[in-house]
Formats: sequence, structure tokens, C-alpha cells
Amino acid sequence: MEIRKTRLSDLDRVMEIYADGRAIMRETGNEMQWGDVHPPRSLVEADIAEERSYVCEKDGEIAAVFYLSTDPDPTYAKIQGAWCDNAPYGVVHRIARSKSPNAKGAGAYCLQWCYEKIGNIRIDTHEANVPMRKLLESLGYVYCGIIWINIHGKPEERLAYHKT
Repeated sequence: MEIRKTRLSDLDRVMEIYADGRAIMRETGNEMQWGDVHPPRSLVEADIAEERSYVCEKDGEIAAVFYLSTDPDPTYAKIQGAWCDNAPYGVVHRIARSKSPNAKGAGAYCLQWCYEKIGNIRIDTHEANVPMRKLLESLGYVYCGIIWINIHGKPEERLAYHKT
């Protein structure tokens, strides 16, 4: 597998992978986290323009996509609980993998790559996203508490994880 920055020419495939991600969430009982449209194409285009979107290729095909930033995330400033440390960190958002059998293991590979690159990663997920929670815990991420994100002007809880 190989990680690289997402190119604008990847956009259609990336949007297909996000659709796969939403389908996987629905199939595993998580209908709330991304609904039918998240992330919108305009947000992914902005991620690409800011060079914060990455794809994971396996056998020459895009198997997964994710957002990675080393800027402090304002939604992580307030937590009901405590982060493992207050050192500079990277944040992963919008991680999804293809439903293709070829994409098996791509999500774990992406998270490991982020950790190896930065060494201090924070991520959050919906309580109903059991597969993601299990993946994070299997990779050594520690549950730290609850953060709130703003969805259409309404705060929603997310489970916060951290790996140092």
C-alpha cells in the first residue's frame, strides 16, 4: 500500500469511496454519523486544495481516503474527559475505505501511516461507529472522553480517541 496526497483528478473516485463508507456505516448500524451526503463534494475539494486529503493506493487503485492536519482542531479544545497529553498533535477526519475486498486493511494502514508520520494523533467517531471504535482500540488508541461537533447549528457528541 502507498499513501499520497489526493489530486483533483481523484475526486470522483474519492466520492465513490465516501459513498462506500456511508454504506458500510449503515450496514453496521451507524446511520447517523454521515447521513446521506457527508462529506459534501465541496468540503473534499477544499481538503484537496489545502493539501490535507490523502489517498491510500493498493495495487494501483485507490482503496481509502482520509483528511490529516497538524493544525489544532477547535472542536478538540473542550473535552468531557482528558486528552493523553497537550503536545502538538495531528488530527484524522473523514477516513473511509472502499467496499472492495482489495481494500481490506486499508483503514488500519492509513491510521498507522499517520501515527508513524506525526507520533501523536487525535481522532473522533460516533458512538454507533462500532467498527471504527474497534479498529482504533486495536491500534492502541485510547478513549479519552466526549467532544462536541457542530452539525447544522446543533452540537453532537463524538467519542474522542488519542494515540501518543
